[in-house]
Amino acid sequence: MKRILVLTCILSLCISVPSAFAKPINEADTDFTKTLEYALIISLIEPIDEAITTIYKDDKNAPEDLEWSVDEAEILKIKQLGEVGEAYEITLKVFPYYGNKQIYGEDLLVVQAGGELIEFHHLDTYHVKDERK
Repeated sequence: MKRILVLTCILSLCISVPSAFAKPINEADTDFTKTLEYALIISLIEPIDEAITTIYKDDKNAPEDLEWSVDEAEILKIKQLGEVGEAYEITLKVFPYYGNKQIYGEDLLVVQAGGELIEFHHLDTYHVKDERK
């Protein structure tokens, strides 16, 4: 009888304690990896905007409505700095566009996971297409 009571207590504890290996719930329209990628990029909007503004501020040909899209940005590398969970450096490629997603440029950005812009490089500029034709 004592064994049954102990076994019942252990089972109820196991059932009531959340598992350390619980599968996260993904309530998004993308798979979990892509959802994490988008979430990371969205958390870096401010330093990405800062880099894009700086890169194109002196470009006289840059369209006024230049912007970039989270779903078009690419994470190229995530570098761990120090111990696990301390700091990370994310290298992204961003494609600023205008109008109906006409790509104007291609830029490489390095951002720290906390939101600090580390460096950026303009890779390419594409010609502006006249959309009125």
